[in-house]
Amino acid sequence: MSSSVLKGAKLRRANFTLVWAAALKKAGLSGFHFHDLRHTGNDLAARSGASLRDLMTRMGHSTTRAALIYEHTAMERDRAIADVLGKLAEEALKDQDPEGSST
Repeated sequence: MSSSVLKGAKLRRANFTLVWAAALKKAGLSGFHFHDLRHTGNDLAARSGASLRDLMTRMGHSTTRAALIYEHTAMERDRAIADVLGKLAEEALKDQDPEGSST
């Protein structure tokens, strides 16, 4: 069965692999699975600041265990937040001591 045979036909589980493989070939990609799109979407949602409940709802997870897989990206966000908080603390300390001297 070629992808040209599928033109206009309903996409079904039985013919999806053929259509997906043809799309990857046309795009010059390899080793990319359709499920990777789902993972990427939730990964980006986590990076955008989505809560654990938001991620669970988007993915249809009933437990936090599965949704926590995507929270690894929150570690990067946590580092960025910590950096900003550090700068704010430094500024607050300078405001208390305008000369910037340490006591």
